[in-house]
Amino acid sequence: MEGLEQWKDQLEQLKSQLEPWKNQLEKCLHEAIEYLNQIPPVQLYAAIAVLLISTLLLLSIRLFRRTKSNTVILTGLSGSGKTVLFYQLRDGSVHQGTITSMEPNESTIVLNSDSNKKRKSKPVHIVDVPGHSRLRPKLDEFLPRAAGIVFVVDSLEFLPNCHLASEYLYDILTKASVVKKKIPVLICCNKNDKVTAHTKEFIRKQMEKEIDKLRASRSAISAADISNDFTLGVPEEPFTFSQCRNKVTVAESSGLTGEVGQVEQFIWECVKP
Repeated sequence: MEGLEQWKDQLEQLKSQLEPWKNQLEKCLHEAIEYLNQIPPVQLYAAIAVLLISTLLLLSIRLFRRTKSNTVILTGLSGSGKTVLFYQLRDGSVHQGTITSMEPNESTIVLNSDSNKKRKSKPVHIVDVPGHSRLRPKLDEFLPRAAGIVFVVDSLEFLPNCHLASEYLYDILTKASVVKKKIPVLICCNKNDKVTAHTKEFIRKQMEKEIDKLRASRSAISAADISNDFTLGVPEEPFTFSQCRNKVTVAESSGLTGEVGQVEQFIWECVKP
């Protein structure tokens, strides 16, 4: 019984201590109600609307940041060095010789250069899509979630493959999934460690000329026969990559020697927080 009496005394003391807080809260609440009653209804509704809209915008921005894609696609003709570049980006390993991929290679990585630079980064999902013409439809499976595309070109054997590479790139740059989302594209001139490799400036100009020819020939075909979703360039003007709706840049690399800094920089720009 004595313990029960002590509990009762403590409860009474707590109640007496909380009483001033209760009175203060009631006073503040009463003042807030009186203040709101003095505000014209139109202004009050407008303030509530602004608050709701601001909240929705902030939630939308946070949701967009959370769902931003971290997938970057490596594509290009067979033999251009995509898979060697993939392994170099993944873990810095070197694979000698030609590696022909029949299935996409996928890996979630942290860019090697990030450990040497003080910048915020996040894991990147790299996909190496096979370059064989019969396997290219696999590219369409990954494009809807792509944050960037690295189009790999063999700068050593560029001229014999210029038309095919330009045709493949033309098809990518006219896809609705690429144009509407303005997915950035990097033309990666690989194997630049070789003495006889062509420069990125030469490759860019030659591909622009080839795409200009493709644009002219395909525009002559009836609309029913055109499989591309969008047209490229400005009518009556020579084609340049600067005319594309999405950003197209050119860089050099060597998967065998590990010279992939420009590619890593492009990937980081695509997926940065």
